[in-house]
Amino acid sequence: MTKYQKQTRLLAAVDCIVFGFDGQKLNILLIKRGFEPKKDHWSLMGGFVEQNESADQAAVRILKKLTGLDGVYLEQFHTFSEPDRDPIERTVSIAYFALIDISQYEKQISEEYHPEWFPLNKIPDLIFDHNQMVNLAKERLRYKAALHPLLFELLPAKFTLPLLQSLFEDVYETTFDKRNFSRKILSTGLLLKQKDKDKGNSKKGAFYYKLDKKHYQKNFHKFLHFIPNPNGLI
Repeated sequence: MTKYQKQTRLLAAVDCIVFGFDGQKLNILLIKRGFEPKKDHWSLMGGFVEQNESADQAAVRILKKLTGLDGVYLEQFHTFSEPDRDPIERTVSIAYFALIDISQYEKQISEEYHPEWFPLNKIPDLIFDHNQMVNLAKERLRYKAALHPLLFELLPAKFTLPLLQSLFEDVYETTFDKRNFSRKILSTGLLLKQKDKDKGNSKKGAFYYKLDKKHYQKNFHKFLHFIPNPNGLI
């Protein structure tokens, strides 16, 4: 097979930032690295792209191998290519973020690589440029969630408006007016009100809602102005 002459060969890898919401705080899932360099240090879920697969396929495979997670929302968001980012060999990393409902996948997560959830404000020092990856993933998530209803991927199938507001407030590190938030979120036409209530926090209780998946794609762009000035978030 003919090869390009005088070109340097390099490795391709993928790294996955797994976001999960525990009902109060946005968390990310980290593992202990299993090999040198930086063995036993905290790391994102990562690995090399094999010769017979795409980056997307590698991300799915690696996430399944290291955490047991399968069938989750996964989106490519940036390529990290600084020449010295890996001390062993020149490696370009294609980064993804994943969004999961912690309660749904709690029992599915494998313990083999000692995964652990960390709140975003308590992330330990990570290997290589992984802290930079996390920071950029958070910025990109905030930007995308202002335009599209991505954050529903972090919620259980049935949720209350206070829980949804708590998620948005934690992601954007701000406070929303309760009535204004409810009015705006219901105006999107994406929610279906249920007959039952969550009475865990008050006697009156809060009605449950579900995402209207039938109209999800049709109304996908109604979030365009849900968060003011999303361009200011990146």
